[in-house]
Amino acid sequence: MKILGIAIALAAAGLSPAAAQAPAATTTATAATTTAVDPHAGHSMPMAAAMPAGPALVAPTPGIGQPDGRIGLQDQVTPIGEEAANFHDHWLLTLCVAISLFVLALLAYAMIKFRRSANPVPSRNSHNTVLEVVWTILPVLILVAIAIPSIKLLRHQYSPPKADVTIKVVGNQWYWTYSYPDNGGFEVVSNMLKEAKDVKPGERFRTDTDGPPMLAVDERMVIPVGRTVKFIVTGADVIHSFAVPAFWTKMDAVPGRLNETWVKVDRPGVYFGQCSELCGARHGYMPIAVEVVSDADYAKWIAAKGGKMPGVGKPATGPDATAVSPLSPGGTPAAAAPQVASATPAVAAIALGQAGKSITAPGQGTITNNR
Repeated sequence: MKILGIAIALAAAGLSPAAAQAPAATTTATAATTTAVDPHAGHSMPMAAAMPAGPALVAPTPGIGQPDGRIGLQDQVTPIGEEAANFHDHWLLTLCVAISLFVLALLAYAMIKFRRSANPVPSRNSHNTVLEVVWTILPVLILVAIAIPSIKLLRHQYSPPKADVTIKVVGNQWYWTYSYPDNGGFEVVSNMLKEAKDVKPGERFRTDTDGPPMLAVDERMVIPVGRTVKFIVTGADVIHSFAVPAFWTKMDAVPGRLNETWVKVDRPGVYFGQCSELCGARHGYMPIAVEVVSDADYAKWIAAKGGKMPGVGKPATGPDATAVSPLSPGGTPAAAAPQVASATPAVAAIALGQAGKSITAPGQGTITNNR
């Protein structure tokens, strides 16, 4: 019995250090968390450290990036949009006006020249070679005049530069989701904000800072100014259409298909669009809001969403470890000698020993190098 009692006492003494360390570990784990109040439950709860605060919400500029009652295109803020707007306003419309005036002049000439009072007996010409050549060649020249700048615009639109940021855009019934695969793969769900009279007490509603009615959203897409942004567009259920007029962007979101488009916005601000496809009963409640910010604010927003900028957190590339290897061709480099000397006796013996010789290493016995 004495022997059994001594064994139990020794076992308890051996376990006491581990038991003494357990509370310390628990304290350390608790200290790594912060205490927050759950607004829904009304009590304190442990949670991970809060995300850093993002940039302040930017109010849209009246008349920029949103409908303002004008007849015509919105102000364009991308190189493609500026080229397309210039082509539309200064070439297509001019050509349309010229054609309309020409047709109107021909109509007026025919009404006056060949009116009934001036020509009681109408002429009966069946062929006019010159006229037939003119009305064949003239439309061809008009189409060529339209085709050349159109093909140039299409080439610029579908030959994008290398993307700085890639965003996956998914249309859902009836909201949008934006994923940032280059920044950790987090996702933003964007829904239309309702008016104050349409929400329950305590719920968020639209303000003028968010944007116009029917266009403001609770979560905007955020992109950096002056950077090439590629959109990969698809649909989750039915066909939607991702359209932002100020970017000259309109791309169908088709389930099972990945379509691509790109923008490079030169002006910071907030720009609005809508789904431009008849996608269902709430088609008119799928607004798009894109906030264009500086690089610094973009990095803040990414951090606030739990993402990371490309290249952040990657281990630094160290020197080539094989450069000082004793097995490198041409003999052992001079810089390798200290490393070999600091190695274990057995490794040093094998590395520095000559082929076919036995070397006695302290504490290791005799080692033979058979190289």
